[in-house]
Amino acid sequence: MKRYLIALLLCVPLVGQAKEATYENGNPEMYQRVMAISGELRCLVCQGQSLADSHSEFAVDMRNQIQEMMEEGKSDREVVDFLVERYGETIRYRPSLNSTTVLLWFGPGLLLVVGIGALYINVRRRKKAVLNQPLSAEDQRRAEAMLEQKSGDKQA
Repeated sequence: MKRYLIALLLCVPLVGQAKEATYENGNPEMYQRVMAISGELRCLVCQGQSLADSHSEFAVDMRNQIQEMMEEGKSDREVVDFLVERYGETIRYRPSLNSTTVLLWFGPGLLLVVGIGALYINVRRRKKAVLNQPLSAEDQRRAEAMLEQKSGDKQA
């Protein structure tokens, strides 16, 4: 019984090995076009992988659909426009610049400028508060005592 269990456990890693998908039929130039477009589009299932990198059923179906549209004679732009119309701008890695995506493109830079501005104003306000506020009599006495103590330490 132990032998069968050990043999079964040794075969498990062989089953789990995945190979890279290869293109076996059709025009290799068409395959290059499909993969170029798929590299610019996001897999909506995998989130973070392009259609070209993903092995999900959705990505495989999308690559097949892209190839079918190209075989019908559609241009790369027409294919991408169709997919954007169907799935929205989220399918693109680099969405086009329009009124709905302007914040996506310029938002990080705008936040950086606002943050630096707020920091600058805060530092200036604190600096003015420190310069305009004189020391109280108690603070003045404590500061003089500390200075005398330090000068006494150096003489000894």
